[in-house]
Amino acid sequence: MNFVILDRDGVINADSPDYIKGVAEWQPIPGSIDAMARLSQAGFELVVATNQSGLSRGLFDLDDLEAIHQHMRELVEQAGGRIGAVFYCPHLPEDHCKCRKPATGLLDAAEAEYGCSVAGSFLVGDSLKDIQLARRKGCIPILVLSGNGMATRAALGVTADELHVVDDLAAATRVILDEQ
Repeated sequence: MNFVILDRDGVINADSPDYIKGVAEWQPIPGSIDAMARLSQAGFELVVATNQSGLSRGLFDLDDLEAIHQHMRELVEQAGGRIGAVFYCPHLPEDHCKCRKPATGLLDAAEAEYGCSVAGSFLVGDSLKDIQLARRKGCIPILVLSGNGMATRAALGVTADELHVVDDLAAATRVILDEQ
């Protein structure tokens, strides 16, 4: 199966230092929904893998998170695509769980659910944790400069020659479809 694994905040939707706590705060980055639909239409299984410690922090509850994900799925479906699965880590960083990126638990769960490896899949993210996770699981990392991507690129000191570095999910989609 051909997967494209997507981080959520900063890749699909605008990020916030105050967390995205409900559907009203969840705003897709321009072009991201159409990009997801194009990937889905091209035969990729879209998997969202996201850290959501706001649950453990008490900033929102599971119903709020599920409503955000349902809204995201509906927008992608209206654009002609489909999100296969959403995996999230609800834990705090200090919990040292196995699912909080860059730990591999979210992608391990995806592999268990789908019965196949995600190695060789594209993983699109805006943080160092996303790049580390991609490398740990044998995925092809794409760093988007939306969200925290500019700061991540600066911290990594990488160039486009060393890593796919693109403006946003729409640009990442062009890279993925060109390499298909």
